[in-house]
Amino acid sequence: MQNLPREDIDCLSPPERLALAYATRRGRAAWEAFFLFERRLAETARPGREPLMIQLRLAWWRDRLAEPVERWPVSEPTLARLHAWGEHRSHLSSLVDGWEASVVGEDGGAALSSARVNAFAALAALLGETSLDDVRRAAQDLVSPSEATARSPRLSRAMRPLAVLRALAVRSAQGRPATPLADMAHVIRIGILGR
Repeated sequence: MQNLPREDIDCLSPPERLALAYATRRGRAAWEAFFLFERRLAETARPGREPLMIQLRLAWWRDRLAEPVERWPVSEPTLARLHAWGEHRSHLSSLVDGWEASVVGEDGGAALSSARVNAFAALAALLGETSLDDVRRAAQDLVSPSEATARSPRLSRAMRPLAVLRALAVRSAQGRPATPLADMAHVIRIGILGR
């Protein structure tokens, strides 16, 4: 895992890169893999592409997640990073299904939102979390920030990246004016305290 290219991390959004700064050493590889996998799926399903081609590409990802890692192509860097998920990688199939539903379905993104919440819960389980209720609440706030509750759930050290992403999404959804110093102080507090 140490020899994987750094440049693929550079494609992550600034909030994702900031969130990674709060990942534990043990959990960083799993967080990176999760963010990069979501990026690949979003790129695959981006608007303007032919729906049939999107479905074929998403099916490729679904097939890879279902097969043993020894059969994965070595030339695919995102798959190389997904080794960090071990047997938990099967939980990522719902993300593929969610992206497919968002492209060809008429569910308004509900399947993708649900899949993202479940993927964060799977990531928490991978990192040793046993109580997933707060993780699910924070993930739900992240995917639907305009419906977020006023009080954020307290997340463990392993899930601080989710706490940071949730805080940034909720602040943005509330339409607060950008105040870089106050925003940074808020993110640092969330990253340190988990709430």
